[in-house]
Amino acid sequence: MKIFHTKFLILFVLAFTCLHVGAQQIKSPDDFLIGHDSLPKVFMVGMPFHFSYPNHDTYKIDKSKQVDILSPQKQKELKELLNYIAKFRPTKIAIEGSSKWNAMAKYREYKAGKSKPQPDETYQIAFWLMDKFKLDTVYTADAGNIVVDLYKSADSTKYKPYLDSLTKDYDYAANDRYRAYYDYQTTVALKFPLLQVFKNMNSPKVLQRYYGAYLLGDFKLGNFRGADAMATKWYDRNLRILRNIQRLTTSPKDRILIIFGMAHVAILDNLFTSLPEYEYIKFNDLK
Repeated sequence: MKIFHTKFLILFVLAFTCLHVGAQQIKSPDDFLIGHDSLPKVFMVGMPFHFSYPNHDTYKIDKSKQVDILSPQKQKELKELLNYIAKFRPTKIAIEGSSKWNAMAKYREYKAGKSKPQPDETYQIAFWLMDKFKLDTVYTADAGNIVVDLYKSADSTKYKPYLDSLTKDYDYAANDRYRAYYDYQTTVALKFPLLQVFKNMNSPKVLQRYYGAYLLGDFKLGNFRGADAMATKWYDRNLRILRNIQRLTTSPKDRILIIFGMAHVAILDNLFTSLPEYEYIKFNDLK
């Protein structure tokens, strides 16, 4: 009888141990990298098109196909978009612009009635949200890249031949299929309400494919020339934009709204998804 009880006890202990081990789970990396920390929040608005259509990008939109953001209908749609973005309740706003653009000087002129609202997302989105949430600053978060720095450096004559050969004929164009998709998105922007357009363009699949556009076309020049040109010009610029966002982050209570073109947001989306020091709220996840 004793032997039976001993065997039963051993089997019970083994079964309990197996159940306990089975119930355990492998920890998430965030258990180590975040823990119970309170994180600053980031929300990005990828612009399907720049409201002012400067046409500085590789893909340019003809005047006849441009959205008139100042028209009564688009202003009505814009209000719906703004009310949606306002759910984020930003404490800081970062825009695609450099310090040379003098965003705050433009804001003061705008508030003083010295300038009319411009067909530009800084006026139409950023300034409106600044007023709504009583913010006193808009941050310019755009950046240059290492290639520009080397051209301007004291040793520029040393670097110039290599940089010229690296970036020769590089135009960032992807391929004909992407061009067809961009053409389609141009018609979508004209036909659909702004909020619907923004939700579509800031969806995970669209952001992934916008990222992928830069891994085709001239990215394949030579063995590594295209890859090196992409890394030192375009990718480096976006890493610097991220660094600018990190620099303006001063508190775990920060709620940072980032307003940039789609091409930038496609890369920043990947970076913020990977970065454990922010809570990244994706465009379509606002409640």
